[in-house]
Amino acid sequence: MEILFFLAAFFSEVVGTIAGFGSSTIFLPLALLFFDFKKALILVALFHIFGNLGRIGFFRFGLDKNTLIKFGLPSVIFTLIGALLVSYIPQNFLKAILGVFLILYSLVALWQGNLSVKETITNSLVGGSLSGFLAGLIGTGGALRGAFLTAFGLPKEKYIATSAAIALAVDLTRIPIYLSQGFLKSNLYWYIPVLLIIALIGSFTGKQIVKIIPQKQFKKVVLVAILIIGIKFVIK
Repeated sequence: MEILFFLAAFFSEVVGTIAGFGSSTIFLPLALLFFDFKKALILVALFHIFGNLGRIGFFRFGLDKNTLIKFGLPSVIFTLIGALLVSYIPQNFLKAILGVFLILYSLVALWQGNLSVKETITNSLVGGSLSGFLAGLIGTGGALRGAFLTAFGLPKEKYIATSAAIALAVDLTRIPIYLSQGFLKSNLYWYIPVLLIIALIGSFTGKQIVKIIPQKQFKKVVLVAILIIGIKFVIK
C-alpha cells in the first residue's frame, strides 16, 4: 500500500506542476483511497508545504506584498476556522463537500477557460476567505486561490512567489491544528521525509515535462479527471 500511496504523491506533484495548480487538489482524492479523511488531510498538507518552500526560496524577490496582505490575511483567518470545524463534521459529509467543490471548479475552468476577476479589495477578501476556508476544511483551497491570483494578472514571478507564500501561511495555520487533534499517528511519521523527497523530485520532473507537452491541453485532461473524481465522491 505504501508504494502505491507514494506513487500517487509523485503523480500528483508531476501533474500539479504541469497543469499549473496545486498538487493537493489531485493528491487528496487519491490519498482518500488509502486513508480516512483526517489522515489523508494531514499527509497531503505536509506534502503540499514541501513544494511551496522550494518555490518561495527561488522566487522570494517577486513577492507582491499588497496582494499578500489583502488576500493572504483573510486566507489565514478562515483557514483557522475551517480547520477547527473538521473534527465536528462527519467525514462522509466532508467528502461530499470535496466532491461538489471539485465538480464546480473543473466545470467552470473547462467552460470559461481563464477566469477573469478584477483585483479589488472586495474580490481579494472574498477569494482569500473562500480559498482559506476550503483549505482548512477539505484541504483543497489552492485551486480557487490560483484561479483568483491568475485572474488578477500578476506577472509570472510574482504569481509563483505570492501564491506559494500564501499557501505556506495557510499550511502553517492548519497543520498544527490537525496535529493537535491527533490526525497524524506515530506509525506514519516515517512518511514525512519520504514525502519531502517525492515533492522535490516530482516538481523537477513536472518542469521537464512542461517543455514537451503543451500545458493548456494537458490541463484540460487533468480537469476532466478531477471532474470524474468529484462525481465519484458525491455519489458515494
